[in-house]
Amino acid sequence: MLLSLPLQTSVLPSRMRFDEHEYYVYILSSRSRNLYIGVTNNLLHRVHTHRASNPGTHTARYAIHRLVHYEFFQYVHNAIARETQLKHFTRQQKIELIERDNPTWQDLYPSLLPHGHPDHRA
Repeated sequence: MLLSLPLQTSVLPSRMRFDEHEYYVYILSSRSRNLYIGVTNNLLHRVHTHRASNPGTHTARYAIHRLVHYEFFQYVHNAIARETQLKHFTRQQKIELIERDNPTWQDLYPSLLPHGHPDHRA
């Protein structure tokens, strides 16, 4: 006998169907170009958390909060594999990856925010 449980829509963002997933591998940088690589299923929230500079965290200690690169994945195992691959890159390879799409190391976070958000920039 199969039980039919109601889908709790409060857990999922309204724009996302139950069978859709989104994962991101991202690189954050400080102004002096210290790097941090991570994986998340909510890029905006995760970068916002890093920017909050919670005491005792690596990103707070080194002021690493500028989103300089990110990649989208549908499956978590692919995102984790890519994160692992990037963490094994040399520093020069990481820099080349960032500068391929973001040569000025612009903070990409504000461009991801919805229009009308105080930190949004066109």
